[in-house]
Amino acid sequence: MANELGLTVKPVSGITPEDEARVSAWIDTPEYREKNFARQALVINPAHGCQPLGAELCAHGFEGTLPFTHGSQGCASYYRSTLNRHFREPAPAVSDAMTEDGAVFGGQNNLHEGLENAIALYHPKMVAVFTSCMPEVIGDDLSAFIKNARQKGFLPRELPVPYANTPSFNGSHVTGYDAMLLSILQTLTEGKKIEGRCTGKLNVIPGFDANTANYREYKRILDAFGIPFTMLADISESFDSPNDGNYRLYPGGTPLVEAADAVNGKATLTLAPYATLKTFPWIKENFSGAHASLPMPMGIARTDALLLKLSELFDRPVPDVLKAERGRAVDAMTDAQQYMHGKKFAVYGDADLILGYVAFLLEMGATPHHVLCSKGSKKIEKDVQALLDASPYGKGAHIWMNRDLWHLRSLLMTDPVDGLLGDTHGKFAARDAKIPLFRFGFPVFDRVNRHRSPIVGYTGAVNMLTEICNKFLDLVDETCDERHFEMMR
Repeated sequence: MANELGLTVKPVSGITPEDEARVSAWIDTPEYREKNFARQALVINPAHGCQPLGAELCAHGFEGTLPFTHGSQGCASYYRSTLNRHFREPAPAVSDAMTEDGAVFGGQNNLHEGLENAIALYHPKMVAVFTSCMPEVIGDDLSAFIKNARQKGFLPRELPVPYANTPSFNGSHVTGYDAMLLSILQTLTEGKKIEGRCTGKLNVIPGFDANTANYREYKRILDAFGIPFTMLADISESFDSPNDGNYRLYPGGTPLVEAADAVNGKATLTLAPYATLKTFPWIKENFSGAHASLPMPMGIARTDALLLKLSELFDRPVPDVLKAERGRAVDAMTDAQQYMHGKKFAVYGDADLILGYVAFLLEMGATPHHVLCSKGSKKIEKDVQALLDASPYGKGAHIWMNRDLWHLRSLLMTDPVDGLLGDTHGKFAARDAKIPLFRFGFPVFDRVNRHRSPIVGYTGAVNMLTEICNKFLDLVDETCDERHFEMMR
């Protein structure tokens, strides 16, 4: 073995090709699977991101808001690049660039100087501050630091600066999203609740959803009903704005005035119960009007539930246009059911997403054979099991809470399935198992425009079944012999 200079490099170890082949075969066995599932102190390829990543996505959902990482520049670059690679759009955010000095003496000086510079350079309407690991490990007090920043003149007194503690070493991107959303709403709505006032609007909380088309689908459904609404928080323009030659530092986002007045709304609806575990209980205690929590509307039944809830909350009939959409979706599912019926799938991702995947697959007569959540709980497991028990296609399925994608690989090799649903990180396991990966969720780095096709609502159900069924048909055409290569499928 030689490097680019032509110099001979001595191998670190003397592993032979025979040893490599032996180990490569061994990791596909039930014996290895047992050892793999016995590990406790190591996580390999988890199916989640870290808290600050979710906090940044949430911040981008509000008008004129600058996401601000209290922590190292390297961490901030990771959050930005992950969002940038998924959306293929800029993810403007800043950091106070803590280094070794900050780790020893605390990061207050970094935070104060960073805030002063960022405000002078980028003129935000709001700065959303969140932490990375370093300040959390040393115990930096964000509340005191920001209070001191105002007293010392580093922050204009009228500028809203919500903040959230988002340590990367626990929780996930969903936890961080929840923490940041709660802080933003607490900050913006403070003192804005007015007795007897009602905006007449519905507050919609999509939760951590990195599909910009889903937000537009929600808006389209609400417009069909004629229901006025405020989206908390709205990234549909932040990460999918027009390319017209003009760069906008803060495209889109929920207007801050509307977000502040959301406390006086007619109703508040969360469509991501597991992404709003802290925010929604606080809303129920502090926001006016009715409060409702529904699962992410994936598939027919869950979209039905959303439309019926909207009809109930605003006393309006389901529009004919949406009834027609439902009929077309059911027809499309009927036309395509033979290509998914009886097939086994493995699914992984965030709790709200995997529940949606499971519901959709069961409606198509498919079996979600392995359901994996790397940040699971008994409540999530109970909800998944209830879905499986309600369908004959859920029999024999397995639920794997707090497992990672290396666990999933063992499952695919020893208890195989026909397809895999999840984000880009599952592609290695899918390739080893020689099955297709259907890329839904976050992040998707290796395909384009996934975030521009909704997977919620009746339209989303058609999109999902179209992608899955056509891929299976592609595989038939690519692998069948000549006598079976035909026009009709």
